[in-house]
Amino acid sequence: MKTSMGEKVFNFFNYTFLILAATTMVLPLINLLAVSFSGPIPAESMKVFLIPVEFTTAAWEEVLNNKVLWQSFGVTVLITIMGTFLSLLFTVLTAFPLSRKEFLLRKPIMFAIVITMIFNAPMIPFFLTVRTVGLMDSIWSLIIPGLISAFNMVIVRTFFLGIPSDLDDAARIDGCHDFRLLFQIYLPLSKPVLATIGLFYAAGYWNTFKTALLFIRNQKLWPLQLRLRSYFVEPEDIAVVDLVMGDYNFNTTTLKAATIIFAVVPILLVYPYLQKYFVKGAQLGSLKG
Repeated sequence: MKTSMGEKVFNFFNYTFLILAATTMVLPLINLLAVSFSGPIPAESMKVFLIPVEFTTAAWEEVLNNKVLWQSFGVTVLITIMGTFLSLLFTVLTAFPLSRKEFLLRKPIMFAIVITMIFNAPMIPFFLTVRTVGLMDSIWSLIIPGLISAFNMVIVRTFFLGIPSDLDDAARIDGCHDFRLLFQIYLPLSKPVLATIGLFYAAGYWNTFKTALLFIRNQKLWPLQLRLRSYFVEPEDIAVVDLVMGDYNFNTTTLKAATIIFAVVPILLVYPYLQKYFVKGAQLGSLKG
């Protein structure tokens, strides 16, 4: 089948736009990587663009030997793994009954859930609720309040609604109860949507900042993003920013760049493994009744 001139022009501009958009996202990351491997003077004077100047690994040595930073890294990994698993579990357990036509209350419950997508809980009542139930200074305060995303739940419910009802009938004839139907039939068919919302959940937990700022006072429980804040907002409290390397004052610029890369790259490495599912699942956002 031949491609028309209009389609060729559209594809040209479409690909050009996408390449430019991707470039604007990748270049800052490459720049930070170059800065992190550069000497302190060219980094501070903003002479580094995409290639390190006066190459050195001193900033990375300090970052990788920073026990406090690794402690926050461990907290973030724990939150991300536990939170993503629990969020996926409870999202599926919520979406499945709401996709069943025999469940008479599905429409009013869905209406109430959609309302929460429009009106968010005010911050003060939210804070007081979490404090009242005893979650302050606990990693559970970073998981439980956002355990289920209404948007993600709607996506999963929509996917379940698209599964042919003939599978239900065949499973019922074979004596499947609801839990077996969900875990042995529906979930194996739901890898694309689960990978998609799992990535959404994982990225959200990895970037936890606001809830940690509200509920965590113990610095040993600070997640990575809150630790990064202390580097940028309160650098005088960080021991590693006043290092001296040879005749140069090892300023914060290279350390900040290395720390940002340290915090960003791990979650980026997850994307290639889920890409084939993510491409399919990202198209599942339409609503069904």
